[in-house]
This record gives sequence, C-alpha cells and structure tokens, in this order.
Amino acid sequence: MEEKLFLENLERKKKAIGLIHRVYLTNLKNSRSHTAFTKTKSEVRGGGKKPWRQKGTGNARAGSTRSPLFVGGGVIFGPKPHLVSKKINKKENRLAILSAFYLRKKDFISFEESLFQNFDSFKTKEFLKIISKFEISNEKRILVIIAKPNKKLWLASKNIKNVEIVVANCLNLKQILHTHQILLSNSSLDIIHSTYGKQYA
Repeated sequence: MEEKLFLENLERKKKAIGLIHRVYLTNLKNSRSHTAFTKTKSEVRGGGKKPWRQKGTGNARAGSTRSPLFVGGGVIFGPKPHLVSKKINKKENRLAILSAFYLRKKDFISFEESLFQNFDSFKTKEFLKIISKFEISNEKRILVIIAKPNKKLWLASKNIKNVEIVVANCLNLKQILHTHQILLSNSSLDIIHSTYGKQYA
C-alpha cells in the first residue's frame, strides 16, 4: 500500500514538473522581443543608376548597386521585427504556478501580515531591519508574498536587488522558480488557494 502511494506521488510530481517546464518555456518565448531589422534591396537608399551597361564590359549584368551582391546593398532573407505568441491555457498556467509553489514548500517562511501592515517608513534601512529577523543570507534572492498591495513597503525594498515584493493574487512562475527563499504571510495563503485552485495543495 505504501509503495503504491509512493509511486502515485512520484508520478504526480513528474507530471507537475513537466507542466511547470512547458509553461515556463511558453512564458519565456512570449516575453522575447524580436526587433532585429535589416533592409531589403528595395528599402536601401540610392542605387538608381545602372552601374555599367548591359553588354560589352565582360561583367555580369547588374541593374543596381543596392543589390545584395554589392557591398552596401540590401540583405537577402534578413531578420524583420515580428511577434511570437504561444498559447497556454489559463487553467494550466494556474496549476503550474500552484505546483511550483508547493514544490518549494521547504523554502517557505511564514510571518504575520501585521509585521508589514504598520510599515509607515519609506526607508530601506527599516525594511532591512525587519528582514534581518528571519536570519536569511544577504546573497539569497527573497520573494515576499503579501495579501494586499503596500506602496511604502514596495518603495522601501526597491533598492535591494535580491528582494522582490509580490501580492498573492499576482504570482508569476518565474518569480517562484528563481528565488531562494519565500517569505509568506499567513493571510496570503488563503488568497493563493482561492486564486489558483486546490489541485496540488
């Protein structure tokens, strides 16, 4: 019985990792901006005059110096700006976020929402004083998940390169995967369940 449960959990975990990988790659592909631009023969300036006469010179026929065969000419099949959009279902996206979230369970540190609710200072020093209570290394990337938006908290943490503040209903798969430690307020856990479902809770 125990072996069967272990195999079921293992299979479930493999499926979750496969889904996370697929959604992450889709998000990565959609975030790329293809802005490289090269001009074709018709877009390059100049080259109106025929370089030499059609016959009698011994050279190959040429109609314009803007031809791709000449230096300074257009580019054949060069890159052009284009959009790449790959679809991912909303349910799959939510499930991938929730799966990644619970696969990082060992990196959770819970705290009371009131710890930041009365945060009235814009100073980074005050924010670092609160973070230091959790005894986390300065080199680690930290994701702080709160229940409600807090502008003062966001401004105080903006200058710290390895700390990111996010509201519970706006989680991003990349944020979860690229962080070392997750600081999670108690009230935000219910919001995560209601927003992303309870399939992998």
